[in-house]
Amino acid sequence: MTEQTAEQINQELMLLGELFTPEYIQNPYPTLKKVREYNPLFKPEGASWLASSYAIVQEVLRDKRFGHDYENRMKLQHGSDVFAKNAGYNLLGQSMLLKDPPDHKRIRGLAVKAFGAARINEMQPEIQAIVDELLDELEPKRHCDIISGFAFKLPVIVICQMLGIPRKDWPGFLEGSNISGRLIDPTPLSEEELVVENANVKESSSYFRELCERRRQNPKDDLITALVQAETEDGVLTEVEVTANIQLLFGAGHETTVNLIGNGLLALHRHPEQLQLLKSDPSLVTNAVEELLRYDSSVQFSGRTAFEDVEIHGRKISKGEEVMTLLGAANHDPEMYEDPDSLDIRREKIKPLSFGGGIHTCLGAQLARIEASVALNTLLKRLPGFKLDDIETPEWKDTITLRGLKQLRASW
Repeated sequence: MTEQTAEQINQELMLLGELFTPEYIQNPYPTLKKVREYNPLFKPEGASWLASSYAIVQEVLRDKRFGHDYENRMKLQHGSDVFAKNAGYNLLGQSMLLKDPPDHKRIRGLAVKAFGAARINEMQPEIQAIVDELLDELEPKRHCDIISGFAFKLPVIVICQMLGIPRKDWPGFLEGSNISGRLIDPTPLSEEELVVENANVKESSSYFRELCERRRQNPKDDLITALVQAETEDGVLTEVEVTANIQLLFGAGHETTVNLIGNGLLALHRHPEQLQLLKSDPSLVTNAVEELLRYDSSVQFSGRTAFEDVEIHGRKISKGEEVMTLLGAANHDPEMYEDPDSLDIRREKIKPLSFGGGIHTCLGAQLARIEASVALNTLLKRLPGFKLDDIETPEWKDTITLRGLKQLRASW
């Protein structure tokens, strides 16, 4: 590897800096294009590697020589007492999201049964009934914030049903999630944010511990009971792992779907010909959801740490170095997709990396796809004249890892 010039170092740092600007939050894709075109794999001085082509991102996500190494990474970044001081980071560290083998396989193997393709496909009538009930409530109002009034409620209710959360407790979850995407952002949380996150996690942990105890005493046909029985009968999960992974399933079970529905509606309304195409042919919805996942991914970043020295794309990544895979950049790679910055719900051979890859592929990917498909088709059918009030300058959530809208005013 040749020594870099001062100009190259500065250019790479400038590109890195653009990932953390307000302009990037509004529209990340011009910056991601510049990063990919500069070099699909490079390491800015003092920072992590940035992988941005489809081929390299996919390779890193699938390569078993990479993992999360979460505990060591957090201790290096925040000090050895990071988990003792922060309930939020401690919780994430016990979840399958950031566990490496063999713990990852042990935990995920229990949850994967509930998210198998056959089981999820069987849930479609239940999902349709929830969508219909939500739209029955919305239809007479003629306008609302479609994020809080619909896109957020749908996956929350679905995951509440799967976990077995009593219906009387649903309102607390429908008021807002206690699991924030900011906890997995590469930008550090402020002290004020940490106080809020830690308090939220402690509150929700207390609730789920109590619910787990009730399921130990009175088992039911739900996912919480299955996880608790794995703890008590097989010793496969610890009590802390049970609580952490219930919270993960709840948080991850709604965040990506909320963003998929919101981002998808915005993209369709910014491309009215595609919106009209879907309205005229609802059978296109399955392919449309794949294209919407590719076009404006709910998840933009996924980090991996090298467990050994690895050579990729002619570059040596040393043991312990982190690679940030830029999923949004990979999904817009012209080497993979013709005219990648256009929305085309009839596009063929769409394989978005929006749900990650390898052993950490999103457990709820198929569930999110079905929820979004049912939601989009039913909403467009049930609400005549549905339109978004502001498609030019909507307000986005202030996170670069998860991409989603704070609100999306609509009328019909």
